[in-house]
Amino acid sequence: MTASTAKPAILVIDDEAQIRRLLRVTLEAAGYAVRDTETGALGLNDAAVNRPDAVILDLSLPDQSGLDVLRRLREWTHLPVLVLSVRGEETVKIAALDAGADDYLTKPFGGGELLARLRVLLRRTQPTDAPSVHRFGDVEVDLTQRTVTKSGAPVHLTVKEYALLRLLLQHRGKVVTHRQLLREIWGPGHEEDTHYLRVHMANLRKKVEDAADQPAFLRTESGIGYRFTV
Repeated sequence: MTASTAKPAILVIDDEAQIRRLLRVTLEAAGYAVRDTETGALGLNDAAVNRPDAVILDLSLPDQSGLDVLRRLREWTHLPVLVLSVRGEETVKIAALDAGADDYLTKPFGGGELLARLRVLLRRTQPTDAPSVHRFGDVEVDLTQRTVTKSGAPVHLTVKEYALLRLLLQHRGKVVTHRQLLREIWGPGHEEDTHYLRVHMANLRKKVEDAADQPAFLRTESGIGYRFTV
């Protein structure tokens, strides 16, 4: 997959149109890509489909509690969540943090502080000891640049193929279960759709393995999942 370095993607879940507009202006001016929704259900769906780098979440939503949204998110992802709420009581903050929030900011807020807190959250999700370039055989994968080459030539992967390869590389040497792969790549509700994995793994092997029918690196753990061999 060859792609230019993408802007960090932020999902805003807030029912106030004015707040969404303010956040969009503030975040886009700072170099972020922004998506926004006004309900918890739409936000959960957007997070599963578009896989943002972080979420800014209001607690008072028209269809469900922001705390419920937090709990649902934490069932399948560890992406950073910054709660942005008019409620400043200590008990509410504690409840949000216990439900899975990474940080809490009360309204009204300053744009500078919001951006600083967001930068901290995004840094936490990018461990400095994790390798960004992986090499195996004559293949090189650069997770920072989001590029894959084989014998020096670009390899064009689909979004799902790249996500599958990236996740296995990040857990190099370990078995990653079907359920975990499906949850992380396709989102909640797809944990039983193992045929998705079979199709995409077959295509991925054709592109990066020398012999797709006898893979040297992307190994099947029968009935369990897949493993990238060290």
